[in-house]
Amino acid sequence: MALASVAAAGHFDELRGATASRAGPANAEAADSNADGGPLAPAWTRFFEHLADKTALDLNQRAASLARQVRDNGVTNNVYADEDGLQRPCSLDLFPLIIEPASWQQIESGVLQRVRLLERIMADIYGPQQLLMKGWLPPALVQGHPGYLRAMHGVKPVGGMHLHVAAFDLGRGPDGNWWLVGQHCQAPSGLGNLLENRLAVASQFPEAFQALHVQGLAGTYRALMDNLKTRCPTGANAHLALLTPGPYNETYFEQAYLARHLGLSLVEGRDLVVREERLYLKTLQGQVPVHGLLTRVDDEYLDPLELRADSALGVPGLLQAIRAGHVLVANAPGSAFLESPALLGFLPALSRHLLGEELQLAALPTWWCGERSALEDALPRLRDSVIKATYPGSPVHNSFDAVLGCCLSARELDEWAGRIARQSEEHTIQAYLPLSQMPTWQPAAPATSASAAGTGGGSAGQLLPRSAMLRVFVVSSGLHSWRVVPGGLARVAGSTAELAAMQRVGRSADVWALTCGEADQTTLLQPDMTAASVAQSKRLLTSRAAENLFWLGRYTERTENALRLARLTLECLNGEEQSPSLLAWLGDMALANTLVLPGVPPPAQAHHVFERSLIASLGSNDGATSVGYYLRALKMAASSVREQLSPAHWRVIVRAEEELFAGCAEHTSSGDYSSQAALQLLKKTSDHMAAITGAQTDRMTRDDGWRLLSMGRDIERLGFLAGALARGFETGSVHTQAGFEAMMALLDCTTTFHARYPQSRDIAALLDLLVLDPDNPRSLARVARALRGCLAQLADGAPGQLGALLLRVPDPRTWDLAHLCETRPSGSNGYFFALNDLLLQCSGEAVDVSNAINSSYFTHSGEINGSVGP
Repeated sequence: MALASVAAAGHFDELRGATASRAGPANAEAADSNADGGPLAPAWTRFFEHLADKTALDLNQRAASLARQVRDNGVTNNVYADEDGLQRPCSLDLFPLIIEPASWQQIESGVLQRVRLLERIMADIYGPQQLLMKGWLPPALVQGHPGYLRAMHGVKPVGGMHLHVAAFDLGRGPDGNWWLVGQHCQAPSGLGNLLENRLAVASQFPEAFQALHVQGLAGTYRALMDNLKTRCPTGANAHLALLTPGPYNETYFEQAYLARHLGLSLVEGRDLVVREERLYLKTLQGQVPVHGLLTRVDDEYLDPLELRADSALGVPGLLQAIRAGHVLVANAPGSAFLESPALLGFLPALSRHLLGEELQLAALPTWWCGERSALEDALPRLRDSVIKATYPGSPVHNSFDAVLGCCLSARELDEWAGRIARQSEEHTIQAYLPLSQMPTWQPAAPATSASAAGTGGGSAGQLLPRSAMLRVFVVSSGLHSWRVVPGGLARVAGSTAELAAMQRVGRSADVWALTCGEADQTTLLQPDMTAASVAQSKRLLTSRAAENLFWLGRYTERTENALRLARLTLECLNGEEQSPSLLAWLGDMALANTLVLPGVPPPAQAHHVFERSLIASLGSNDGATSVGYYLRALKMAASSVREQLSPAHWRVIVRAEEELFAGCAEHTSSGDYSSQAALQLLKKTSDHMAAITGAQTDRMTRDDGWRLLSMGRDIERLGFLAGALARGFETGSVHTQAGFEAMMALLDCTTTFHARYPQSRDIAALLDLLVLDPDNPRSLARVARALRGCLAQLADGAPGQLGALLLRVPDPRTWDLAHLCETRPSGSNGYFFALNDLLLQCSGEAVDVSNAINSSYFTHSGEINGSVGP
């Protein structure tokens, strides 16, 4: 395979370690490397030497394996307002960005110096404010910035440090040097993606990874965790948590991934509560103290009492807990003003003033247009610059995406110049940097790959140069001491994009920082654990996770019930025997389970209208809450607890939801949505549901979370069973042959019944199997017994809360078949008064149990007795 990828003219070529003077040919596989762009850089030469087979076909296979690994691990990037779905698989490039030791040393020393400078600035701004009083910083960029929190002025952060994690975006210029483009101190993202990328890419090139002496990551992560615990008020035994905005956030996957690998409790704002100026986590076991937060929520949303009142992401009273010195928050709230691009132009002078040092890592020339001299100097440079918002993301300032001057017409440049002149403080101009270009692998389409396989893989894929921006992370390792995570996260631009936006581009690459010595072999694995430490390491189940597991169980059962009821109804509506009582029962069941809307005429009155309405509702997201609604709700509940589900469990949930809605859309658009097509789609979805319920049964630990999931299913099953039987007797459907068989089919007991009671259609036999049989998973007795068992186990963990409710759940040991079969004259078939009372009791207790679980474990409403203050 010819390595002919050549960077665009004027860009630094990472593959060759030199600036490209001309672009390569259109067919990047057409010529050898020396002819196109010169020899490869030493690191890349060694990299390709360790590939077992340097053909394009081999790289295609590696790329396919990498994509499959990313997909199977559920690595996603959430996209707001995405009509095609909330989550998209992340795109990880096959090749890493390789950085030589000398180059990495330049980066490392430069960002370490800069984080020391930023810490000094934070200490002054939230302390004596000498930098403002003496004119080193304009007040508009600090006190005028919405990220400056007056509520934190004068507060000494717990642990003595403001910054524990900082990220720096770097670009390599045509001169081969690294330039600072931006800095992130508020809630920098990417540490989780960095870990995932490293594990995935290193597994594709294990020999090259070892031979090139790539620096390990684990030691730096461990240093961060050790330091956070040391800085917390309680020391090494501190309970740390990662505060996430939730599953709708675009980087939720990497937050969950990071929390899992670092042993942090993944929490949302509603999981936490402040009591007497201390922070607590709401769990099934009660309120557990939290001593440190690694936050990924923007500062303005942290506390609705003192910051944004409309925030549902924060914790009321959190700032007071911080001021009282009872909780460490990394990073300390109030650092957002450091992220303004306008600040970069003031840092060289601040470094000389505060550190007595020149900055080792230069930033791109930056002009804040709020200074008249800078404005006059910057306006003539617009065509060769990038226009940025001074207060990015601000709701009160003019915020906009970065604009590349060279992409604007003359008229557009004039318009921007006028806008900047009128609102000078809102705009910052930064010099344009042609980003270096790294080699990326672009596999060919499957058909092309197949044909290429027969010709040696010559056209099966190609190396393409793509612009890349590097994000490196600095983490605290001691008091006023930091370490750089060796490597980083490379964001790779698209085919023509020049600005690799860190949050909007879903394509990334691993970064290999090489060392001349031996690579660090530290791992994140725990050392040998004692019996006591093992007992203490059991995972806490937050109330929010418990609630989502509970509803995951409920929506799983609702989906299955709706599937069976919809299939049975369509089959009966197209069957030969359609007795009035059977149609009445099916209509009542469909309406009670919201498979059709209340205004739809019953099947006995308008057979075809009812059928069309039922079919149309299968994939509906509003109106009737039918199969599609429940399945999508199931997926949403599962997405909030993905870290507790196996990858296979999550994949089948996603596939079931996607295929159901795709099938509904296909049949609707074609106009051929017959009952037979609907039945085939429902059968396919039933197969998926069998896999989902199997994963819940066999691939989840039997802990309190699983018990709540099971209780959710039992509550739904108890109510559905009782309702189906009650309506069957009320309409008289069970007294007809078709209705009797339909009842057995709905409750999935047809085979068992006919094997046990051949040639029988006796009501006593029906009640024995569907009400009393302890071995039938869909009998009332079996469900009630399982529900009582789970309640008893949960009550043991919280004495007195559910014990009384346990006694109210009907006890199957007191049920008697002869008593249930007793009737009183009422119509042609008699009235089963004892059975009806039992069914009503089961339905009522299902609701009571649900409400009690909600108040005891999810909302903790019984524990709210006072304010968040002392």
